[in-house]
Formats: sequence, C-alpha cells, structure tokens
Amino acid sequence: MSEKALRDLNTILGTERKNEDSSKACLSKPSVDNADENIEEWQKKKNSSSLVSPAVNGNQAVTANSSAEVVNAEVEYIESENLNDVDDADTCLKTLLAGLDSKDWVLVCDTLNNVRRLSIFHKEAMLDVLGDVITSIAKSLKSPRSAVCKTAIMTSADIFSAYNDRILDSLDPLLVQLLLKASQDKRFVCEAAEKALIAMTTWISPISLLPKLQPCLKNKNPRIRAKASMCFSRSVSRLGEEGIKTYGIDKLIQVAASQLSDQLPESREAARTLLLELQNVYEKSSHDLMPATPVNSDHNNVNGDSVNEDSEVRSWESFCQSKLSPLSAQAVLRVTSIAREGLVS
Repeated sequence: MSEKALRDLNTILGTERKNEDSSKACLSKPSVDNADENIEEWQKKKNSSSLVSPAVNGNQAVTANSSAEVVNAEVEYIESENLNDVDDADTCLKTLLAGLDSKDWVLVCDTLNNVRRLSIFHKEAMLDVLGDVITSIAKSLKSPRSAVCKTAIMTSADIFSAYNDRILDSLDPLLVQLLLKASQDKRFVCEAAEKALIAMTTWISPISLLPKLQPCLKNKNPRIRAKASMCFSRSVSRLGEEGIKTYGIDKLIQVAASQLSDQLPESREAARTLLLELQNVYEKSSHDLMPATPVNSDHNNVNGDSVNEDSEVRSWESFCQSKLSPLSAQAVLRVTSIAREGLVS
C-alpha cells in the first residue's frame, strides 16, 4: 500500500474514533446530569431534615420546613395528676404572660403547662393575673398548631378545677372555643375538649353556668348548639330537685322544647333527657302539693269538683300546654309519654 493511501486510511480511522468518542460523551451526559439531580435532591432533603424543632417535654419533635409546617410535632400531654410543681413560683409568674404570648410554639406549650402547675400548686398566687392568663389561653385555643391547641384545652380543664366560679367573668371566650373544639374532626383534640367541658360542668356551679350556656344554644353553628345542649342538660342535673324548682321549671322547659327541633341528634337527645328530668321533678313536687282527700263524705260531695280541678291544673300535660306553644307542647308531651310508656312496658 502506498504511503498516501496509508495516510488517508489513518485520517478516516481518526475521524471515526472522534465521532465515536463524541457519541459516547453525548450518551453518558444524561446519566451524569441525573446523578447531579439526585445529589441535589438528597442535599435538599438533608437541609430540610436539619430544620428540626426542639424537643417538647422530652419527646423528639419532627422536622419542619422553614416556610410552612410539614407535620405537627409530637408532644407529650401530661395528665394533671402527673404534673410536678414548678421550681420557682415567683420567677414563673413573672415570665408567664410573656411566655403565653410568645411566637415560639414550643415555649407557649411549656408555659401553658406551667399555668397548669401553678393552678394546682399555687392557685392563690396566680389570682392577680388570672384574667390575662385566661385571655391568652383562649388565644392558644385558636392556634392552628394541634399541640398548642390541645395543651390549652388541658389547661382550661385545670383552670376550671382550681378556680370554679371565680373565672365566670372571663369564661365566655373559653366556653365558645371549647364547644367548637369538642365538635371538630381531630379526634384527640375533640376528646380533650369533651373532658374540659365535663370539668367545666363539674366544677362551676350550675346556677352560674346555665345563663352562660343559654346564648350558645342559639349559636349559628349547629355543632356548637349540640355541645351546649349536652352541657346544659348536665348542669341542670347538678341542680337537683330543689335547685330545678328554684331556677324555674317553666324557664327550663322552654329551653328544652326549643332544642327538640334542632338540626343535630345530639341536641335533641340532650333535650329529651332534660325534659324527662323536669317531668319527674314537676310531678313529684305536684304530688307533694296535692290536697289529701277529705274524710267527710259531704265534704267530698261539695269539694269533689275542686279536687279534680286541682289535679287537672297540676298535671304535666296542663303545665306544658300553659307554658308552651301548642306545637311545642305537643312535641314535649309526645317525647315524655313515649319515654314513660317505654319504662312501664
């Protein structure tokens, strides 16, 4: 082969190798790019995982993004009987309001637990700031953070237990929020709110609580009305027979009758329970007031009509018809008669 032919062959082979190398480079580039993307994604995840909220009450919190919450942090919710006293009550009191108003949700939870401790171990010391504390608790009940919300609910229950009727002037904002939280879909928040409402009806005197609950029975939110109806029925039960008569059976029967036609079954069931209790109290008191049948037969003849008339006036049916509209009276009598028939059968 001539020298010129060899040079031409080498030139052709060199060109093909360059083209092949170039083709390989093009084919390999996407895989490198993908690797870079994977590394970048891994670094983002790593950076995101480094933004960890501090532990709350000894439990490790989950990761959170700087711009938005990814998930709610896990918090240990300490039952009241397991709470320990604060180390320094005076220092704790001085930082209480600032801690409750902090933008750091972890600090807010810790401060709420300090409020619980103070209400249990130093309740007299917190009296001077109690109104402001309750205002801050109501604010925490509105928090989108479930951890803050539930801790505030538990704090409310301890406040009811410690201060009873002394919180009546500050109760309204707490009451509406607890009724709302008790009707939410988050089960663990709902259950805590239910317990707080039971604590409220247990520790606050019914004679003081019933007027606070009555406006809630007309709330636009049917779920709030339902929870308020249940609280109202429980509070009436705590009045006892004499308390019910003192408060006024006529007032209570009107409240119960209005709830019989409510949208939610919880309201209607609470109204039925209340009406049966009112019926029992009314009939027992009417029976005690009934005049004894005279022994003299002539007296019986003369006053027999009067005795029958007294009996009719004091009957449950007549009482309902005298205090309620015809439709409401009919609904109340239907409920109480059906319940009585069930008991008899």
